Amino acid sequence: MPYVGNPAEVAPSDARAISKHFFARLAVLEEGTHEHQYVRNTLIELNLALVKYAAGRFRSRSEQMEDIVQVGTIGLIKSIDRFELSREVEFATFAVPYIVGEIKRFFRDTSWAVHVPRRLQELRIDLAKAVDELSQTLDGAPTTAELAEHLGLDEEEVIEGVVASNGYTAGSIDMPVDDASDHAPVPLSERLGAPDADLETAENVQALKPLIEELDDRDRRILQMRFGEEMTQSEIGDELGVSQMHVSRLLARITARLRAGLLVVE
Repeated sequence: MPYVGNPAEVAPSDARAISKHFFARLAVLEEGTHEHQYVRNTLIELNLALVKYAAGRFRSRSEQMEDIVQVGTIGLIKSIDRFELSREVEFATFAVPYIVGEIKRFFRDTSWAVHVPRRLQELRIDLAKAVDELSQTLDGAPTTAELAEHLGLDEEEVIEGVVASNGYTAGSIDMPVDDASDHAPVPLSERLGAPDADLETAENVQALKPLIEELDDRDRRILQMRFGEEMTQSEIGDELGVSQMHVSRLLARITARLRAGLLVVE
């Protein structure tokens, strides 16, 4: 594995080649070790140019470019954690959708309909990241106490952030909508229908079937144990003879692959 003095100064063309060596090394390192952290951090710095490239698409937004780059970096980190050299696709091609998606989510989550203090807006972003991170290691959504401990906050502050998140962009469903027909405009509330949850579930199941068939026997077995037999990650680890942390990584990889497949289908 090559030594990189200052990753931020590496040219993009060289960064692509060097990143491949670092991804190969990252795949065999134990998570939580000093070397794993070094390799992961170096990959982040090597590929920050991708974040700046993606952030450039949103220069017309009123938000500070620094904030957009910071949020885009979260997407970069997620793509690094989920990328595998065996995908036979360039990392940039894999990473940019994650980066752009995270930036768009930031705009969606910070479009406030009422004035909310900057502190609470930032807390809302921290809470969203914490929920995403903790959900990967817990068997369910984190509690207020778990969020508070993870962020080093009081439970009251966490609750305040959750309440403040209700200040998104809002529009009245009683506002008349003109459908360009000969009829007079009617309120949107009279046109809204409830989605058929069972139909959506059936469609997702049908779309997942061919994707699951492409998995190997072990991955299908892990899915069956986790979602069919509702076994915990620790129980799956005992069954496979691996650690709970390794099961968590396997599940994250499998579900990310299925999710990406569904997005292509859609």
